[in-house]
Amino acid sequence: MPHHYGLEITTQIRPEKKLTKDAMERYLLERNDLVLTILHAKVAQKSYGTEKRFFCPPPCVYLFGKGWKLRQQQLLREGVTETNSQMSAFIGIGSADQDLQPLDLNNNKQYCAAKTLFISDSDKRKHFMLMVRMFYNNGYDIGTFHSKRIKVISKPSKKKQSLKNADLCIASGTKVALFNRLRSQTVSTRYLHVENGTFHASSTEWGAFIIYLLDDDEGESDMFNVRDGYIHYGSTVKLVCSVTGMALPRLVIRKVDKQTALLEADDPVSQLHKCAFYMKDTNHMYLCLSQERITNFNATPCPKGPNKEMINDGACWTIISTDKAEYQFYEGMGPVNSPITPVPVVHGLNTNGGGDVAMLELSGENFTPHLQVWFGNVESETMFRCQESMIAVVPDISSFRGDWSWVKQLTQVPVSLVRNDGIIYATGLTFTYTPEPGPRNRVTPADKIMRTSTSKNNFSLSHIMS
Repeated sequence: MPHHYGLEITTQIRPEKKLTKDAMERYLLERNDLVLTILHAKVAQKSYGTEKRFFCPPPCVYLFGKGWKLRQQQLLREGVTETNSQMSAFIGIGSADQDLQPLDLNNNKQYCAAKTLFISDSDKRKHFMLMVRMFYNNGYDIGTFHSKRIKVISKPSKKKQSLKNADLCIASGTKVALFNRLRSQTVSTRYLHVENGTFHASSTEWGAFIIYLLDDDEGESDMFNVRDGYIHYGSTVKLVCSVTGMALPRLVIRKVDKQTALLEADDPVSQLHKCAFYMKDTNHMYLCLSQERITNFNATPCPKGPNKEMINDGACWTIISTDKAEYQFYEGMGPVNSPITPVPVVHGLNTNGGGDVAMLELSGENFTPHLQVWFGNVESETMFRCQESMIAVVPDISSFRGDWSWVKQLTQVPVSLVRNDGIIYATGLTFTYTPEPGPRNRVTPADKIMRTSTSKNNFSLSHIMS
């Protein structure tokens, strides 16, 4: 009998079922997806000797969607015990199971942080990915999920940063985390976070904030013009919570050196730099924390120089770029035998052909021959090319609008990938049928489409947030 991390498990073999049209319609109506998100920093500082420099902010795993609770209820209905219907989760930086650490996902928030991960100096990799292994305690293997790529750095750069090291610089429109550590004590670490409609300093959860570069003369408003480019000290920026959309007032980011904010530094902001945020158009006020509260601190002139202001520990923040990997799936025909992973991810759609017929080319990763493309509740003829490319025949619009000869309005349908055993992977993308004047002919069979020369494209694509 197999074991997982000391847990004795059994596996129930279930008959494999192909997704039905009715099951897809029910899914599209209810959208009880299971969503797993891995939130992490883009860089990790290496540990040297016997030290353990834990990743900060800690990588987090979130479970979103109603599907997780419904899945557990289904197991209980099938006679699985309360303990065996719980999930076990492990995380690590390698590919070997023995290097994984347990995660505690069984709480009301369905969230956990990996607070004791580190990478030693004996590990010579310049990049790595986090690996999350999940299964139910009754033996059902959910799968193995990976983070985005993380860059290993030796330590934060003390030198004046150059844009030649662009992967260490922070660009406008990217996400960052901010944390504060009083007297350099790890236990005092607090993260900027939004909860219940307010900014606060959290000791457990951290927020990912989009940092936008603004024109220096940009006024305070809910609407603002964003500039491209890398963030430099002295820049006017806006920090917007990537989850809630809440924003702080306009800020000027300033370099910090020994509890002073440097007013004239203008080099690019780099990973794990210490910085301060002057609240624009105020009288020397800086973004500051006081225990769990976000407040402001009134800086004073520095006696050691005219271009410096004295700030306290609470106004000194460490900045780091963040990333996330998100996986979305649903067991359309009920529990399956195989792990959910690898989850296919679609990066883009492109149409070939047009008029009455068209082919849709999907680009992405983790594609397999066992996947079919669905347009709404209609399964499409699908051709697997390789792990990064698939082609699907676009169904005739009459599949969604009845047997109409004339279609006068836009018709938008979600695009999904469906595995042979009924697993639905939402892509977060839609396909839009754009009508042309005049009557329409019936669709050409798929084998003829493959040999048809490209004609006028009357289809368009639109991206929606999943």
